[in-house]
Amino acid sequence: MSPPRALGRLQFHAGFTLDDAVNVVGYYARLGVSHLYASPILRARHGSTHGYDVVDCHEVNPELGGEAALRRLVAVLRGHGMGLIVDIVPNHMGVGSENAWWMDVLRRGRGSRYAGYFDIDWLAPDPLVRGRVLLPILGEGYDVVLREGHLRLGKRNDEWVLRLYDDVLPLSPESVASLPDDAARTHAPDSAEGRARLHAVIEKQHYRLAFWKLASDMVNYRRFFDINELAGLRIERTAVFEDTHRTIFRLYAEGLIDGVRCDHVDGLADPRRYCRQLRHRLERLRTQRLAGAPRDAAYLVVEKILAEDESLRLDWRTDGTTGYEFMDQVSAVLHDERGEAALTDLWRGLTGDAADFATQAVRARRQILVDSFEAELERTARALFAAARADVATRDVSQAAIRRVLVELLVHFPVYRTYAGGAGRDAFDEAVFARAVEGALRTLRLQDAALLHLIARWLGGEAPRALPPGPVRRARERAIAVFQQATSPVAAKAVEDTAGYRYGRLLSRNEVGVDAARMAITPEDFHARCAERHANLPHTLLATATHDHKRGEDLRARLAVLSEVAERWVITVERWRTRHTELRQRAEGRIAPSASDEVMLYQMLVGAWPLGLAPDDEEGLERFATRIAAWQRKALREAKRWTRWTSPNEPYEDACEDFLRALLSGEAAGELHAFAEYLATPGAANGLAQTVLRLTTPGVPDLYQGTEYWDFSLVDPDNRRPVDFLARSASLEREPSPREALCAWRDGSLKQAVIVRLLCARKAHPELFARGGYRPLDVAGPAAGKVLAFLREHRGQRLVVAVGRHLAPWLAGLSAPAIPAERWEGTSLELPPGQWTSLLATGKREGGNIPLAELFDTLPIAAWLSL
Repeated sequence: MSPPRALGRLQFHAGFTLDDAVNVVGYYARLGVSHLYASPILRARHGSTHGYDVVDCHEVNPELGGEAALRRLVAVLRGHGMGLIVDIVPNHMGVGSENAWWMDVLRRGRGSRYAGYFDIDWLAPDPLVRGRVLLPILGEGYDVVLREGHLRLGKRNDEWVLRLYDDVLPLSPESVASLPDDAARTHAPDSAEGRARLHAVIEKQHYRLAFWKLASDMVNYRRFFDINELAGLRIERTAVFEDTHRTIFRLYAEGLIDGVRCDHVDGLADPRRYCRQLRHRLERLRTQRLAGAPRDAAYLVVEKILAEDESLRLDWRTDGTTGYEFMDQVSAVLHDERGEAALTDLWRGLTGDAADFATQAVRARRQILVDSFEAELERTARALFAAARADVATRDVSQAAIRRVLVELLVHFPVYRTYAGGAGRDAFDEAVFARAVEGALRTLRLQDAALLHLIARWLGGEAPRALPPGPVRRARERAIAVFQQATSPVAAKAVEDTAGYRYGRLLSRNEVGVDAARMAITPEDFHARCAERHANLPHTLLATATHDHKRGEDLRARLAVLSEVAERWVITVERWRTRHTELRQRAEGRIAPSASDEVMLYQMLVGAWPLGLAPDDEEGLERFATRIAAWQRKALREAKRWTRWTSPNEPYEDACEDFLRALLSGEAAGELHAFAEYLATPGAANGLAQTVLRLTTPGVPDLYQGTEYWDFSLVDPDNRRPVDFLARSASLEREPSPREALCAWRDGSLKQAVIVRLLCARKAHPELFARGGYRPLDVAGPAAGKVLAFLREHRGQRLVVAVGRHLAPWLAGLSAPAIPAERWEGTSLELPPGQWTSLLATGKREGGNIPLAELFDTLPIAAWLSL
């Protein structure tokens, strides 16, 4: 069962449990999926909708049905010859009263056996925090919270606790020992004397309470990004690694799971060591698997965002990544670079902002360091300062100067992180640092340039192993680890969650793992990436939709059409901007929405417009408006220009929502619907092409829940809505051919019909898809530029795949994504010798020159098999 043929991703929570998944196993089996792919299954915070806030690593989440439900699910999976891959979260845990480890740290401080589990800086420079954990959990300033009576002593399970709002915090044993039996009365905050006594008790704790807005300035534990409720783990410590993975290892040894997806691997101190350690442990357990469980190697992929010229390190011993790079590549090859200039000019002209995406990203990085990561910046600067002080040659370097240099280095850092270790930086990381240093030199004070080069040397330019054992070497190794763990959160929050919501030239290219500066790639580039993937990581995941995507896969495919009809889009947007002047309002001294927010809204409306929504359907329009309004408010806050999560500008947000609802309740709705319809069929053709490429190029396809039908979802939580599996199962039972499903293509069954045929081919010929070589095929004729074609071959089995691209001139405004045969006249492809059978139609033929009209059989997608 390894490698998997295809994964079916499911999001588990209290509303969709492991027992609920039992009911869809048969559906996925008929679809052709080999493994279900589960979101985290360990115990998470109560009510968690995603599971990435694990609070107990030793228990399968009871809200999902617990281990008994897991065993029931696996029994059904095995009965269908299927397996299970699970998501694990090695970087962090959810913290609070539900996490026994965290509560023990708060109770006992550095004396807790779990104090070394969490990445806490016990030596913070602030004397009020040093030796304690800063807890930024107060709704207002400490004095106000104390005076208003939100802090009180109480008892739980016969133990004294500190009550804060509806939650409880533990008290240190030393402070409890001196409390009288009536401490709840004597320490009540209702009087000055009671508050003074209560404050004295609070001051004796191993934590310091603080206003939540102080977190970015003062927090002294590593967080997942800037989320205070998710505390970083020190997974590089063997004891922590073993304890946090104990249940996962047991489930694997017992044959209940067959592999793992590692979340946010870039957050770890040493991703290479972690991945190799994890592979080693899984390999040792493989021989202990219970009878009846597959004995193949565990499937192991990591969530890793790669830069355009970056590759996953092969010595990590993983099967690959979770597929963001494929999402980027398959999207880019469907975009038309000829539309880039017009779209860029429109954006710049309407917004008055000439900054390109790279400039926006640099601005966002600079802002995010101040807004969200001041504490992390300070921590990294102190680690570098310690490295300076450890060496007598650099003892005169000031921490202030280090901080100035560090800011510019982080602002210009071009990737998520580097992976320097004892041997220093490898060639790729050296090139990364050269680019970062080059950028920093442009904005750094001249007198700090020498220090910049010195810090670059400390951060792996000089291998720590080249230094003699001692304080200098230890300080350098610590500085490298802290710096490398700081770069990825800054990149994620600045690029994905800030610049990606500010720069709206074409939103189909604003996605996780995508460089929005790059509009398109050539077929030659796409082929080269596929060949490289086959050679190096043939079993990596191929994703086009995830629980984290900003826009659904078919929404992006539809918006990609704007790159083909850019001139028409420019005229349309300029007309709408003029017509809708009276719908804008003034809020907090500015026009709402701004030009940039308005242009992005238009894209989302035409991109996400449901295929069955009529402009006079009031109930449907209301549902659509509510979904878009939720996206809009989140997008405005993520952009951090006129409003933000930490200080919402509700008048501006409300005015933007009023504008949106006015658009959908008046004549504008008809025009928006008409333009969405104009994009619908070429967008569907793009969606089908994207689907076929995901299922046939080298790698393991990942089918995110529900995306067997058209996926016009928005950012979370919209992309985690309940899936109508009954409808999908019913259409699958009818077994329509793609041609038969074409007449009702809007309901999604066409896409599903394509998926099931290709997945069944993967099931029937697993070696061809898992190990088959990859070779581009030439297309000849006047429409050759509109086709991407390739050959997969393994031990006499061959597969030829072709998809259409840039089809808007032929399809825009038509009623279905079907290409008239005459469009392909004079264009053909050379099928290698042999007997060929169409997987998506009923055709059979001998090899040789085949006209594209015959190859495609109406739809602009084709897959032909020869055995």
